[in-house]
Amino acid sequence: MICSMTSHPDIRIEVGLNRKANHEKILNALRECIEANAAAGYPNVICFSGNRHLPRKGKEAPLEQMVTDADGIKVCAEGLKQVMSLAEQKKVTICMELLNSKVNHPDYMCDHSDWGVELVKAVGSERFKLLYDIYHMQIMEGDVIATIKKQHEYFGHYHTGGVPGRHEIDDTQELNWPAIMKAIVATGFKGYVAQEFIPAKKDMVASLAAAVQVCDV
Repeated sequence: MICSMTSHPDIRIEVGLNRKANHEKILNALRECIEANAAAGYPNVICFSGNRHLPRKGKEAPLEQMVTDADGIKVCAEGLKQVMSLAEQKKVTICMELLNSKVNHPDYMCDHSDWGVELVKAVGSERFKLLYDIYHMQIMEGDVIATIKKQHEYFGHYHTGGVPGRHEIDDTQELNWPAIMKAIVATGFKGYVAQEFIPAKKDMVASLAAAVQVCDV
């Protein structure tokens, strides 16, 4: 058993790579993770775009200093390119997570697969890909199987989670998980699908075992 993906306290969702002011701290954290992953034999490191706006200075303060989607791609790519040679050398993949900005992460920039794909193209390295979180992308755009078929070459890792509620991936929610897993397998994907649901049932081990069985296609 290994860890499929690692992170660092300085790699945060809201304060990400879409602002140059954040680059030094985040890039140092990514370098540290890459080195540690390589030593341990772990394949992936997570990163985040950050939010479109700076955090409010108070609850009533207006949002300000918005980053446009185009500028976000440009600035994220400029930062990531500074660590790609190390990632390539160490054979560790950096994955930026696609998250929903509708329910869980308001204002998050990397909230659609098309935006993420454009960033992967801008970085231009086989060691930078997207973490396609199925729960988040079902909320934001749907068309999960069609997206996987079309854009799978840009995805380096997958997360599960029931919609709605992010609970067990069973018949209480709206996605057909065996069909999704078959679509992933059909692309030739050899990486990991990580269970990231929040159990609603008391027997969490049983919930995990059931989820593994659902995904075993």
